[in-house]
Order: sequence, then structure tokens, then C-alpha cells
Amino acid sequence: MRKSPKVSEVLPLLYLHALSSGDFLPALEEFFGSEAGLSAKSIQRLAEQWRQEREGFMGRDLSDRDYVYVWVDGVHTGVRLGGDGRLCCLVMIGARPEGAKELVAIEDGYRESEESWACLLRDLKKRGMGPPELAVGDGALGFWSALRDVFPETRAQRDWVHKTMNVLDSMPKSVHRRAKGAIHEITQAENKAEARKAVKAFASEFGVRWPKAAAKIEEDEEALLAFYDFPAEHIGCIFGRPTR
Repeated sequence: MRKSPKVSEVLPLLYLHALSSGDFLPALEEFFGSEAGLSAKSIQRLAEQWRQEREGFMGRDLSDRDYVYVWVDGVHTGVRLGGDGRLCCLVMIGARPEGAKELVAIEDGYRESEESWACLLRDLKKRGMGPPELAVGDGALGFWSALRDVFPETRAQRDWVHKTMNVLDSMPKSVHRRAKGAIHEITQAENKAEARKAVKAFASEFGVRWPKAAAKIEEDEEALLAFYDFPAEHIGCIFGRPTR
């Protein structure tokens, strides 16, 4: 029996493969099989509807939007339909001053490409989007160089989820529990000064035997601790968890 795909797999690939090419039928058959029961006329109608919706979304005026925080990532899917497997969805989610989160943009591009992210940011700025106070994302993204060019006022916050995984990859599993506890001391400190002490404690405990792991935190310390300069009540919004 054919396993039904997840919605999170279908929608990005319909966008990347189909909305980019106008060819929905091969994309849908890839997921649901040729007996999906969708006629050519139905496909054409859906394709036109979704094309109009996407164009309206990606062309909307943003001058009335004030995004205090934004999260960015390049999302790959587990299903490939041919072509360049590195192509992904560049996604941006924003938080407004009242705390509401909303999708800001979704565009095809390359996760590590500065130019892909710069094109997206320049388009957002052209449509009236102002510089966010803080941007959160993985350090491997090409987004950061683009951000410095388009919105130099925006502070950078490295994503602790990705950072923690990178740090643990540099250490044996036998010390992962201790390392996670030490990282928890950094991210849950009472203030930035205490967090800096926790960074030094991490380096002292693990840096001699696993210098690469310690360096991954020490070299990005400013970007990892940027959130401490913002109101404590906002931390749950930034990280999706209760405030410290």
C-alpha cells in the first residue's frame, strides 16, 4: 500500500516543483499515484487558483507590518521530484509587537546562498518591510551576509537548537547529558552576565578534551547571547518556550 505523504512534504514540493513550472499533474501523481482522481481540468483550475494566491501573497504591501522578530530557515523535503536536490524553500516567519506570528515569505532558493536570501530580503524591503529588531536562524545560512547588506540594523541571534546539535556532534555520546546541562545553564541564565559566566564554565569543563565543541560556542558568543538584550517576557516568543 502506498504510504500517504505528510502535508509538510506535499505543500513545499507543490510550490517548488509545480508552482515554479506550472506542471502540477506530475507532482501530484508523484505523491498520490496516477489514480488520484484529479482530471486535467481540475489540475488546471487548482494551479491557476494557487498561482494567483501565491502571487498575491508574495506581492502584498508590507508597509503596514511591523515585525519585531523574524525566524528564517531553508527547508528541504524528504521527497525529490528531480532537478537540483539542493533547491529548497526559503522561509521567513515574523512576530508582530503584540506577539502574533505569521508567515512573511516563502520562496525557492538555496539555503547557503547569500544571493538567494538577498533577493528575498530586497523584495521584502521594496514592498515596505522595515528592519526587524532581531533575526533568528542557523549559522550555516547564507542569510546573514544578505541581512548585513539589506537590513544592517537588525541584530543576529543564532538558533540554539542547531548550535546544540553541532556542539554535540563534536563530542562523544558519553558526555552529551553533561554538555546539554551546561548549555542549559547558558540559555537559562538570569541575565547576560551570568550567561557569559556559563559560557566560560562550559569551555573550562569541555574545552581541553573537546576544543572544537567549546569553540563552536565561544566563537559565536555574541550572536548566541543577543536575546538577553531584549525584554525577558519576549523570550518565550523568540524561542517558543516559557520565559526564563
